Amino acid sequence: MSEMTTKTTKKESKRPDGRKPEEMRKMTAKVGVIPNADGSAMFAFGDTVAIAAVYGPRQLHPQHLQDPAKGILRCVYDLLSFSVYDRKRPGPSRRSNEISKVTQWSLSPAVDLVAFPNTVVDVQIYILQADAGTRTAGINAASMALAHAGIPMKDLICSVAVGKNDKTLIVDLTKEEEDFESGEGATDFAIAKLANHDEFSLLQFDGKIQPELVKEAMELGVKACKEIYEVQKKALKEIVEDSKSGARKK
Repeated sequence: MSEMTTKTTKKESKRPDGRKPEEMRKMTAKVGVIPNADGSAMFAFGDTVAIAAVYGPRQLHPQHLQDPAKGILRCVYDLLSFSVYDRKRPGPSRRSNEISKVTQWSLSPAVDLVAFPNTVVDVQIYILQADAGTRTAGINAASMALAHAGIPMKDLICSVAVGKNDKTLIVDLTKEEEDFESGEGATDFAIAKLANHDEFSLLQFDGKIQPELVKEAMELGVKACKEIYEVQKKALKEIVEDSKSGARKK
């Protein structure tokens, strides 16, 4: 009986692209993708591609927005018009403004700007391709870009979304999976955490989920964040090694 139950569960939890519930799409990351920025990075979950550029610290204007105790972090997130199937109207929307603020909240606990009073660090995030998970991909890219810019950081920030396939929790949903869920109300549980600390910087939940599944969803997200961190760390290490190699050649 238990064997039959296991087989049924596996069949029910099969995902459109064949992934296991806890399996993420192929992740790719690269640092130094925008030469004129102080720091930049690209992070992708499958067909969802985000780039982030960091500028600063630089003097904040107007002056009344300055903080004499520390610098401030300012984030802008936007989907490029060609990133989605239905062409998006250029410019920020209410949704992109919301994600900009959420991104700022997610990154702030890892950033230390005490040494830079009256300044601002600008983080600009753009989605080149969108297949769900744009908010979390953007946070991952921005975290790497901040590190590349040499901004003092407590840790990298890793972010991923957890959802449901029928009654099975799944990590890193595609747009197809989100649309499949939408008939009953999609479950979108986005988390962000400091990579090497038991500290969450984002817990944002939309949809419905049984209370007893919340802990399991968080554990699934934490496990995924460990994999994300390894991808981020590898990309940052590669840029450092490339810089050293270039210096030796000179």
